[in-house]
Amino acid sequence: MASSAALSPSIVEYFEGQDFYRCGYCKNESGSRSNGMWAHSMTVQDYQDLIDRGWRRSGKYVYKPVMNQTCCPQYTIRCRPLQFQPSKSHKKVLKKMLKFLAKGEISKGNCQDEPMEPTMEDAVASDFALINKLDIQCDLKTLSDDLKESLKSEEKEKGKSSKREESNELIQSQDMEEKLDSGEPSHSVKVHTVPQPGKGADLSKPPCRKAKEIRKERKRLKLMQQSPGGELEGIQVQCQPPSLFPPKAKSNQPKSLEDLIFESLPESASHKFEVRLVPVSLEDPEFKSSFSQSFSLYVKYQMAIHQDPPDECGKTEFTRFLCSSPLEAENTPNGPDCGYGSFHQQYWLDGKIIAVGVIDILPYCVSSVYLYYDPDYSFLSLGVYSALREITFTRQLHEKTPQLSYYYMGFYIHSCPKMKYKGQYRPSDLLCPETYVWVPIEQCLPSLENSKYCRFNQDPEAVDEGRSKEPDRLQVFYKKAIMPYGVYKKQQRDPSEEAAVLQYASLVGQACSERMLLFRS
Repeated sequence: MASSAALSPSIVEYFEGQDFYRCGYCKNESGSRSNGMWAHSMTVQDYQDLIDRGWRRSGKYVYKPVMNQTCCPQYTIRCRPLQFQPSKSHKKVLKKMLKFLAKGEISKGNCQDEPMEPTMEDAVASDFALINKLDIQCDLKTLSDDLKESLKSEEKEKGKSSKREESNELIQSQDMEEKLDSGEPSHSVKVHTVPQPGKGADLSKPPCRKAKEIRKERKRLKLMQQSPGGELEGIQVQCQPPSLFPPKAKSNQPKSLEDLIFESLPESASHKFEVRLVPVSLEDPEFKSSFSQSFSLYVKYQMAIHQDPPDECGKTEFTRFLCSSPLEAENTPNGPDCGYGSFHQQYWLDGKIIAVGVIDILPYCVSSVYLYYDPDYSFLSLGVYSALREITFTRQLHEKTPQLSYYYMGFYIHSCPKMKYKGQYRPSDLLCPETYVWVPIEQCLPSLENSKYCRFNQDPEAVDEGRSKEPDRLQVFYKKAIMPYGVYKKQQRDPSEEAAVLQYASLVGQACSERMLLFRS
């Protein structure tokens, strides 16, 4: 896995104007509006900064709703796991899972009052058709062989020169040409290898636990980790042995999330259950060996839950949508043991996969991308259960990486009743669509009751602090060269070119515009 120093810059191709498409929420045929770009490659820091400005990815397509125009405004929502306490309904789901695993009991009641898919990515409608179209638009094989050769030669020259002038300098990344080629998933999927998640990520300490209990817990964890069983299983269940469970809470103390999830099962338990964190990479043995089973589960889910016809949930769509990520795998000394990047969190029951949560692990958060599961196990409320597991996982990662302390749940859509469930995972915040500051959801709801679109920041003088202030400093990748936009625009005579670039700069902000490379043909 690449270190932060060896990472090549993000390369994006922005699509001028706005996309109009059918809304998947209110079914308006052309009411959903967004801006979008194709990410040929992207660093985890750039993506973190983009989602903190309202962007979201679907495969390699990264989009941002036009909030004041789209029919169903989509507000970025994040949960604060360190302060999270499970509600009664959450505890009900966790206890239901434990009863099923321990005794094989199946709840007779229906689960209609519980959200079916709490971690589903609220991606643009008609994702597959859109991404197929972009495959053609983004086919960078149109780059000439001469340009590719120039990229290689420029990389050699880069190592020889120590200083360069801003106006004519060519800054080339070691594998930029490879990243450009891999931007078209219709030919081949090139994903990056992430090392196997390591052992030893301790359980996150519940916020209200006493110091004495924490010390006892750590001692027990240490002893259990040294046992042969714990050592063998440690990699498979979120960097933690499945037999490791915190001591039960005292009767006068409410059980923590970890207490409920990792409660010890009897030796005679009816089912064996484990959660595996697998990097999204066809070069990873575990991902590759489970690909066929994971794909079959995806098809079963799409056809049963979303009534997709078979030709719309094939292997190509599955790969583009859920296995093709622009994120560069990255490992840093102070980062999580499993590294940053895109992962599949597989839920195994008695040797088979019953659910897969697609997640991105970023510098400050775990970002939920999508969830698909076996409809035969809907009685387990796997949507709710997986969300609670991901919140717990975020708390675990926080132990090693303190700045990683949020769980992003995609978009909150107040105008769509079936999408309001995300507000139940509290405390949580919504992103102000104008100033890009986080506001507690409780302060936002009264305004959303009166209007679909709202500016949550109550300070009328507040502005977007990360806005584009110096567009000439934006980085452009054009004809084998990386140059500031101030240099690039002198070579252009098309007036529409400037409008497109300035629109892009305003949406990604100053910091990303100076780091990411805007590809121009």
